[in-house]
This record gives sequence, C-alpha cells and structure tokens, in this order.
Amino acid sequence: MQVMFDTTPASIGFIRVGQIRPLAVTTAFRWDVLPGVPTVGDFVPGYEASAWYGIGAPRNTPVAIIEMLNKEINAAIAESNTKARLADLGGTALPGSPADFGAFIFDETEKWAKVVKISDARPQ
Repeated sequence: MQVMFDTTPASIGFIRVGQIRPLAVTTAFRWDVLPGVPTVGDFVPGYEASAWYGIGAPRNTPVAIIEMLNKEINAAIAESNTKARLADLGGTALPGSPADFGAFIFDETEKWAKVVKISDARPQ
C-alpha cells in the first residue's frame, strides 16, 4: 500500500515498529505520541479531519440515567491511567455533557455535509 488514511490507535503499533511511516496527521494539532510528524494543515491550511468515538443511549432513556452515565464516564476518562492509555494510543478523551456531545455531533454533521455537497459525492 502506497498511502492510506488511518486512525492513530489502529496504526500506532505499526508506526512504532517501523512497518509504516507517518507522513502527517489529519487533526488540527500535532500529536505528542508522534513527535515531529506534521499536520496536513501545515501544508493545506484549514484542513482537519478527526476520527472520534462517543457513547450514546437509546432515545427515551430517562434523563436521570443519562446524567448518571455521563458523570461516571467523565470520571473514568479523567483517571490518570485512562488518560495515559489513550495518549499512548494517540487518543484524547474529551469529557463533557450530553448537550456538548449533541452540539459536537451537529457541528460534525454540518462540516461533512458541506464536504459531500461541494464534492458532489454519490453512493455507489
């Protein structure tokens, strides 16, 4: 394979043993886990594409359960061992509220909808 775009957690092991060579990261900022690797934005100003994971619950889940899960998840990702493991994989935990996550999803949907529209991408 000549070139691929992959997530850091999926590729970091191959990078560390020299099986693949990173050219750049697609996030807005450089990664501590890959010192010296530039961002795509260093060459293409404004470029940013990040993989992310989130936790959701079924519609109509009681607010009290959502709040309890949010509190526990934020506590878990604030623990130093969790932060260290995520950092080792090239990840970052972003604690927040359900409203924060909803706003993030909205923003991501808007951003990628523009990309699809401008590119005239079509499913095949």
